[in-house]
Amino acid sequence: MRRREYADMAAAAIDRLALYASRVEPVTHMLTGACLSRALGFPRRARFATLACVIAAELPDADYVYRLGGPVTYFQHHRGWTHAFWSLPLQAAFVVALMYGWRFARRRWKRRRSHDDPPPFRPVLLGCMALLAQLSHILLDWTNNYGVRPFAPWNPRWYAGELVFIVEPVLLLVLGGALLLPFIFSVTDAEIGIRRTRYSGQWIAAIALVVMVALWGWRWQQHDTAIHIAEQQEYAGGRVLRVSANPYPVNGYRWHMVVETPNNFQTGAVDTRNLVMEMDQQPTPKPATTLSTLAAKHSLLGRAYLDWSRFPVTTDMGTVGENHPEMDLQPQERAFHDVLFQDLRFGYDIWNLHGQASRALSGEAWVNDQREVERMYLGSSEQNP
Repeated sequence: MRRREYADMAAAAIDRLALYASRVEPVTHMLTGACLSRALGFPRRARFATLACVIAAELPDADYVYRLGGPVTYFQHHRGWTHAFWSLPLQAAFVVALMYGWRFARRRWKRRRSHDDPPPFRPVLLGCMALLAQLSHILLDWTNNYGVRPFAPWNPRWYAGELVFIVEPVLLLVLGGALLLPFIFSVTDAEIGIRRTRYSGQWIAAIALVVMVALWGWRWQQHDTAIHIAEQQEYAGGRVLRVSANPYPVNGYRWHMVVETPNNFQTGAVDTRNLVMEMDQQPTPKPATTLSTLAAKHSLLGRAYLDWSRFPVTTDMGTVGENHPEMDLQPQERAFHDVLFQDLRFGYDIWNLHGQASRALSGEAWVNDQREVERMYLGSSEQNP
């Protein structure tokens, strides 16, 4: 296999990973659900409480099933009705039904019960616990810069706290440690002959949740500082219209900034520790509207992208043949106009991926001479016809 084919495969894999991670990765959600259950003492009150909370904390991301309809279809429905407040009671009821099924299966398997009497099966209480875990999912999704729309369909507006990166190693370490430490302590106690406490680790889980909220509060303060620093700068494009501060993982003092002026967008990085902003060399001009960009904006991709994007840049890149000379295309395909959709909030490198995460959240529409969209791409993945 040629080197270019290996490179294309690697780029496609990174695109899919970045698109998958555009939702808070499932580990953080499930760890939060488990910590909520343990911190609030749910296992003492209802059977299968922790299992219900873990499932409920990740269940809103079941919208990933839309990926079967293609990347643009998934992008259109991502963080849609499954992340809306009205649907959470229905999802909680589904979790309770799953627990009923699990209870029935355990009885059929005739599993030997432990010597300690388990708590009773309380479906109403389980439903309330599941609902709380699902609310934690919405809150976690709100804290990153991708956003969430909890009041859809009546209010389709996207809300984003822009506090933590989509994958935050600090939260993974804190929440994972809160669940791992009690297990380590129980092994140590068994070695020295101390009787194990059945529902241990409640206070450790509670401390982990407090640390998570404290991290959000500190990031909120740094976010506001970054916004203030960016607003005080002078820009060639004129006065400041809007500002967005987008977080980096781990380092809460560094923020990717997007500043809109009447004539262009200025990007850069703010260091809130030293109270300085380093601007990118060239601002991004607001591209002119062409017939091709108008056609692309009215496509499925264009409508979904412009509904979600906060700082969209829609650019007519010229013909596909000029923009993608490496692709094996038919002559008529090379003459299509390539319209690129980008959101400047995600135009920064993370973990030396060299823009691959940004590429995964960009879109392309190929427009023919009749101003019809022939092909649509999200990242390097083509939408099914």
